[in-house]
Amino acid sequence: MAEPLKLGLAGIGTVGTGLVQLIAAGGDELTAKTGRPAQIVAYSARQKRKKRSVDVSKMRFVANPVALATDPEIDVFVELIGGEEGPAKEAVEAALRAGKHVVTANKALLAHHGAALAALAEKIGVALNFEGAVAGGIPAVKAMREGLQGNDISRVFGILNGTCNYILTKMEREGRHFADVLQEAQEQGYAEADPAFDVGGFDTAHKLALLTSLAFGTRTRFDAIYVEGIETITLTDIEAATDLGYRIKLLGVALRTDSGIEQRVHPTMVPRDTAIANVDGVSNCVAIDGDFIGDVMLIGPGAGGGPTASAVMSDIIDIARGVVLRPFGIKAKHMKAYKKAAMRTHEGGYYIRLSVYDRTGAFAAIAQRMATQGISLESIVQRRSDSERPGQGRSTRKKGEPQASVVMVTHETTEAAVRKALAAIERDGHVDSKPQMIRIEKL
Repeated sequence: MAEPLKLGLAGIGTVGTGLVQLIAAGGDELTAKTGRPAQIVAYSARQKRKKRSVDVSKMRFVANPVALATDPEIDVFVELIGGEEGPAKEAVEAALRAGKHVVTANKALLAHHGAALAALAEKIGVALNFEGAVAGGIPAVKAMREGLQGNDISRVFGILNGTCNYILTKMEREGRHFADVLQEAQEQGYAEADPAFDVGGFDTAHKLALLTSLAFGTRTRFDAIYVEGIETITLTDIEAATDLGYRIKLLGVALRTDSGIEQRVHPTMVPRDTAIANVDGVSNCVAIDGDFIGDVMLIGPGAGGGPTASAVMSDIIDIARGVVLRPFGIKAKHMKAYKKAAMRTHEGGYYIRLSVYDRTGAFAAIAQRMATQGISLESIVQRRSDSERPGQGRSTRKKGEPQASVVMVTHETTEAAVRKALAAIERDGHVDSKPQMIRIEKL
């Protein structure tokens, strides 16, 4: 039998624990698939004596992850620390320079430093694999980097954060407020104590940056992504979407246009009869539009110890088989500079919700602001607002002046025009809170 592939594991959290369990359970089957066993010989963690659900007694403890990364005993450095800077970046760079293969699930690190790390890995001649960094257990990276290489990809989009998808699903099914469902998600371990990274859309944006580079051969540009989270989504929005024939999902969208690449993360109304509208709970999906393959959609568990550990293990198996590919599918030096697309007309139109003071001339003034920006309205209706729902959260209604929740749907227009109109409406003083705007996508 061939010598074991010796692993150094940095980070034994949820995913690290899942990887230890997977290797222990896989045993002979994994060896049969690769021709050599995989063995974790050393690990690094914040606490050596912490009580764990897996046995690490036969692994050597190394306090410093950078020292583990350069340990002469290991062949592969598995980085599951997380974070775009600090120990994770230092350790990955050290491992690559020391000639160690690297497997990571760190989307933040790669979204900010992917091209530079890929160039370093290629220079040394080692692997930099990151299947676990995007969409958990869904093999999205391999599909784009290997399976769809013969295609010219025009768009990639998807539901890339299970926490947000869980919250939106529960709000719709159970008629509950965002804050209530978020608290439940935290109690069940789907959301962190500080949920801003997930619900603010930043986790989705990190993953989208990697998918964009894989799809279009560009260097990662996280700072070029428009990011908007789901914190402002209300039950009024959820119910309005249902009445209009849509469901609300947080999407990451990357689109190639004549003027450049468009990257955006935001809540989106998608038609109820589409496949992506029916991806519920903590599931993720990645949709890819190619010229020869057509439309491909991958759906599966997007987070958790088991699914992400499965993705990490697939990268380790590739290395055990002697497969070393370019991290982003093409040579790092051939990755193109990112060119941001010019603003263009959004074909699906926009959903707009306003909390309007019910006073003479308010509605006429709002309509005039829309007309000034050349925005044509498909429909306009008055709905019951969240503050009018008995027993469902604290009222935000101001005393002394009645308000109405007004929902408008526009025809095709530009986002710049909509934002200018809404800014003018706010300045006019006819609304008591920031207007809600959600894109409607024709998928």
